[in-house]
Amino acid sequence: MTSKSTDRIATLYFWAVGVVIILLLAWFLIRILGDGLPQLSWNFITGKPQEIVAGGGVGPMLFNSFYILFLSLLFSLPIGIGSGIYLTIYAKQNRFTDFIRISVEALSSVPSIVFGLFGFLLFVNLMGLKFSIIGGAATLSLLNLPVLVRVTEESLRSVPDSYWEASLALGSTRWQAIRKVLLPAALPTLITGITLVAGRALGESAILIYTAGLSVSRYFPDWNPLAMGETLATHLWYVQSEAIVPDAKKIAQGSAALLLIVVLIFNLLIGIPSRMLQKRLNGGK
Repeated sequence: MTSKSTDRIATLYFWAVGVVIILLLAWFLIRILGDGLPQLSWNFITGKPQEIVAGGGVGPMLFNSFYILFLSLLFSLPIGIGSGIYLTIYAKQNRFTDFIRISVEALSSVPSIVFGLFGFLLFVNLMGLKFSIIGGAATLSLLNLPVLVRVTEESLRSVPDSYWEASLALGSTRWQAIRKVLLPAALPTLITGITLVAGRALGESAILIYTAGLSVSRYFPDWNPLAMGETLATHLWYVQSEAIVPDAKKIAQGSAALLLIVVLIFNLLIGIPSRMLQKRLNGGK
């Protein structure tokens, strides 16, 4: 078999794999949106849930989803980005830093339910936070940390060394070079990583079942971080498995479609400006 034939076969194979993946994604989107969009209404999106009678909404769950996401990023971004900067710029290359990197990679592959059980033991029981928004956000931040550390480290390493060397040659300190040169240059890649982390957090359920609970406050919106905080993803699991409302299937279909739309819009709102910024930094290319 000649090299040209091998190249054609490989090209056809990868095209076929790509087409299959696209078709699968399209089927999922059509199935979820086709069943869920007819259930969506303003009352459903903003209304309060019902436990016995039909016609409940998911307003508090949608609010809790973004509230917990915001708090988790508030906890994890400074630590994750700071750790990535330390490993890239300040830490020496030795066995200890190699061990830290291996540990971070190992943590990023741990199933989310393990983080949920850890958060249940630490925040819910040991620290006495019970099922609460703050407990769920703190546990979710632990899930985000390994990914944020790796994303920060890789985005900083992708910046050409000449940027760093030129900045130091002009007399700037390390922190000035990091703040004014490295981070702005690595910002598009960093934003992409944060978007992926945030999208994963919006759809997370296993962690929040054990830490934020399966109930919502009677007040809406409730900014109390110690209140129980069922999110849209956990509500979807609940209505599919334990709910006794007569329209549980319709609520589940609507919740799934709404969650999908929210994640897509969230990714677009962050991803499009990131691409525009990256294009601007690359001189319009």
